[in-house]
Parts: sequence; C-alpha cells; structure tokens
Amino acid sequence: MGIIKTALIGAAVYGAVQYLTKKDALGRSRMDKIREKAPELLEKAKLAASDIKANRVPNI
Repeated sequence: MGIIKTALIGAAVYGAVQYLTKKDALGRSRMDKIREKAPELLEKAKLAASDIKANRVPNI
C-alpha cells in the first residue's frame, strides 16, 4: 500500500509542476505570474500577521 501511495503523490507533484511551468501563448508560465505577485502577497501577509498579533481583525 505504501508504494501505491508514493506513486500517487509523485504523479500529483509531477502534474502540478507541469501545470505551473507550462508556457502560454505569450511565453509566460503561471509560475512567472506567481513570482511577480509574491512581494505584494508577502506585504499583505505581514500586515495581516501584525493585525492578528494586535488582536484586530485583518483588513485584507
């Protein structure tokens, strides 16, 4: 049973990597888009974390 579970997890990871790195018509992948948005998302996460630490509802 362990080898089947490992094979299924490996197949899922392989599929996810293929999905994220597939190029669109403009030659950009989904991973490129995620990398561009990363600084903005990190800033939002930091603000939400500081709100939570101050016992406030995060304003996202």
